[in-house]
Amino acid sequence: MENKQNKTFLTCKDHTVSGEEFKLVWNEKNEILITQPQPSPEKLPNYYESEDYISHTDSTKKLSDKLYQGVKNFMLQKKLKLIESLADSSTKSLLDVGAGTGDFLKTAKKKNWKVRGVEPNAQARNLAQQKHITLVQEISLIDSSEKFDIITLWHVLEHLPDLEFQIKKFYSLLNKDGYLIIAVPNFKSYDANYYKEFWAAYDVPRHLWHFSKEGIQSLMKKHQFQLQETLPLIFDSYYVSLLSEKYKTGKSNFIKAFKIGLKSNLKAKSTKEYSSHIYVFKKQ
Repeated sequence: MENKQNKTFLTCKDHTVSGEEFKLVWNEKNEILITQPQPSPEKLPNYYESEDYISHTDSTKKLSDKLYQGVKNFMLQKKLKLIESLADSSTKSLLDVGAGTGDFLKTAKKKNWKVRGVEPNAQARNLAQQKHITLVQEISLIDSSEKFDIITLWHVLEHLPDLEFQIKKFYSLLNKDGYLIIAVPNFKSYDANYYKEFWAAYDVPRHLWHFSKEGIQSLMKKHQFQLQETLPLIFDSYYVSLLSEKYKTGKSNFIKAFKIGLKSNLKAKSTKEYSSHIYVFKKQ
């Protein structure tokens, strides 16, 4: 077996804010890539200061914005259906980490979920507040006495500094037999291999960690979470390919991006390596 310890997998550029280059380095313990160097906690927010960072806005200005918002609205119902299938208590308590502008919590609240949310970005928190969803800035502000049936992170785990501390915190906040639902990109997908350093889902340095199916399962097992189910996010390959085309060629190339996204999904039918996955973990 190849010794990957401390080896550089790729060198990627921050296409959104700074134009700086960062390395993706193998974690010696499992199939996870680490962005290096990682910005300090004080500097990390600076890399989110862009109108192009769509999850902190409700923008529909550009084609990619419209696609993102359209898929987001469709996926809200899919996410709701998933957590409803796992709920076995009348209280139905949910914590959404990296809640963005609060749409998922708003959707769950309408279905009588008791909701709490964490979102570091002030602009996103303000937009959520306009929807009557109050978010706290960081998870440390969630009292340890509060317990939740389900904790969700929709494309958020890859952003979190001090990863091991965060996972321990999730474990402590979950009820017995509670569920942790995580959606993250998969660097072993066809579109990731095709676009390589231009793959938009690397999104350095905002993405501090990059996961394979094996890597995230190994990480979570170490923290007493058992994988229950892995689900594909089929829309991600199209959206990510659209952004990747722009990074690679300077043009959106909608048709080419659609073809790559489609090819990625078709190949994943046999490889099971989709552009992104949802992982359902149960607290042990």
